[in-house]
Amino acid sequence: MKVINIDSIQAFNDYHGVETLHPLVSVINFEGEAAVNTAKIHFGIYVLFLKETKGCKLSYGRTPYDFDEMTVTSFAPGQTVIVEDNPDVPYKKVIALAFHPDFLKRTPLGQQIGNYNFFNYSSNEALHLSSREIETYRNVVSMIESELDHNIDKYTHKVIVSNIQLLLDYCLRFYDRQFVTRELINHSVVLKFEQQLNAYLDKISEREGLPTVQYFADKCCLTSSYFSELVKAETGLSAKVYINEKLLSKAKELLSLENLSIQQVSSRLGFKYVQHFTRFFKTQTNLSPKEWRLS
Repeated sequence: MKVINIDSIQAFNDYHGVETLHPLVSVINFEGEAAVNTAKIHFGIYVLFLKETKGCKLSYGRTPYDFDEMTVTSFAPGQTVIVEDNPDVPYKKVIALAFHPDFLKRTPLGQQIGNYNFFNYSSNEALHLSSREIETYRNVVSMIESELDHNIDKYTHKVIVSNIQLLLDYCLRFYDRQFVTRELINHSVVLKFEQQLNAYLDKISEREGLPTVQYFADKCCLTSSYFSELVKAETGLSAKVYINEKLLSKAKELLSLENLSIQQVSSRLGFKYVQHFTRFFKTQTNLSPKEWRLS
């Protein structure tokens, strides 16, 4: 499979056969019939694709898209995506926004870009948009495109960065809506998570160590970022906090058994050292395991 490195806006535009209007930002509107060559693309830039029709097939992470019409998928520097043609749908309609990390240097967005967790989501966690949300998305991208059509002046950078941040903030809002509207799916994932966490603490932790968010995200075929946001939307707690609460509950349950020493309780829960267990327990309760047991 051909490997393509896209580490600049020029490389991105050359790959799609369009003119470069700005060295660090690009907007591409594609609508029509075209075959896509299978390739593995490694990104060194940020890219957001709005797919309004089922076009090429994308795979990123462990699974392909469960549904790729009216969706937004986002990629960050360092990520790799496999692109394949979808011959069943020759007509494609895609809007792409790409920007180089250097474009965000010395800007508030550059410092906050890590807060947009959806760049770390897998392909089966794509953002699905309503018709109204698509209109909003298009309008913001159009403002960026309009700036690119003008001659670059002292306002260009500030205006484009502001609109990129506006678009990313809308994506956060739309993802929050998606977590709500997929309540039944989310509930089933959290229920599965709770069952697996209980089983882990009962049978696995002593052998494998402390439970982690990544372990359960993998079990649900989700990235840890998306999984944690899903758990928080359903329970009000991040996945890490949820695990810690279950861990504390199990610790209290075991400490109530007088035949188990604190060392044995610590080992059963997966702590490598009893001092780490004591520190965890005291952080959660303001009491050491021994003080809690005596109380």
